[in-house]
Amino acid sequence: MATTDPGPATVRDGPSIWVVGSTMVDMIAYTSRIPAAGETLVGDRFDLGFGGKGANQAVMAARLGAQVTIVNAVGSDAFGAMTIENLRREGIDTRFVVTIEGESSGAAPIWVEPDGTNRILIIPGANARMDARAAEDAVTDAPTVDVVVGQLEIPQAVTTAAFRAAHARGATTILNPAPAATMSAELIEATDWLVPNEVEFAALAHAMGVRAAEPTDPVALQHVQGALGTGLVVTLGSAGAVAVGRDGRLVRVTAPAVDAVDSTGAGDAFVGAFADAIGRRVDIETALRVACALASDSVRRTGTQKSFPSALDARAIARRAGRTGPAADHLPH
Repeated sequence: MATTDPGPATVRDGPSIWVVGSTMVDMIAYTSRIPAAGETLVGDRFDLGFGGKGANQAVMAARLGAQVTIVNAVGSDAFGAMTIENLRREGIDTRFVVTIEGESSGAAPIWVEPDGTNRILIIPGANARMDARAAEDAVTDAPTVDVVVGQLEIPQAVTTAAFRAAHARGATTILNPAPAATMSAELIEATDWLVPNEVEFAALAHAMGVRAAEPTDPVALQHVQGALGTGLVVTLGSAGAVAVGRDGRLVRVTAPAVDAVDSTGAGDAFVGAFADAIGRRVDIETALRVACALASDSVRRTGTQKSFPSALDARAIARRAGRTGPAADHLPH
């Protein structure tokens, strides 16, 4: 089992972030190309690591110094025990990770091609049996909560309940709508910031009647943001990210140029760093610069969580990006 190396212990001086989301064990195959239907190929190498969008985002925020708690369910198998141990090693509070007897833990087979392109299949297992009332109670009873983060790898009712509890306490909610799926009106209503990638944005735009929408097109962005009523951040891979707030202000930030090896987990690095920045109440331009810098750094290495920079490096990258990052473009309204 490939283990995560968080590096030197992080000082937990950051915001209180609650991640209500998934955990997975990633099974990563590196291959020159993906086999066609009915075809068998010999791959280059294999790696086993920790993943799940919820866990990934929690790890990135924790390495930046946030006080992170995760709400999740694992199965009564070896993967479940290893997942909890890994989260604890990262300094993440696991009191609200429950073990479901007779169920499997989440798993994610991943295929990675030489240019870093990846294809991912997730098997939710115990993630799909998370309890909405338990998530709501966890957030409601938390001593402090600044940000609650969710994704679509667990039942939407669970995330909605946690987000509503967060709003009742004045906390900010961030939803990463991945993997792409139709979202309930209740979940969108409880979301402050929606953070899709380009593919997920296109699906959103299509559902709202915006055809061939480009995530850098101000008209398309404002249309989707207005229909959702949330703040909107679209990640653009190596091109950076673009955001439009509820006030209609649009900002685009470019990403640092790097030699990409494996893009697996880069989106989660972005969301975790963005959540930490929002929890620290920095402006949206700085939040985007920091999140882009951490995501870009992660693609320089293989794997998911283990591709993230160490705690020491993550905070150094965040400081540099916040202080000297590329200027943001203020797109026209």
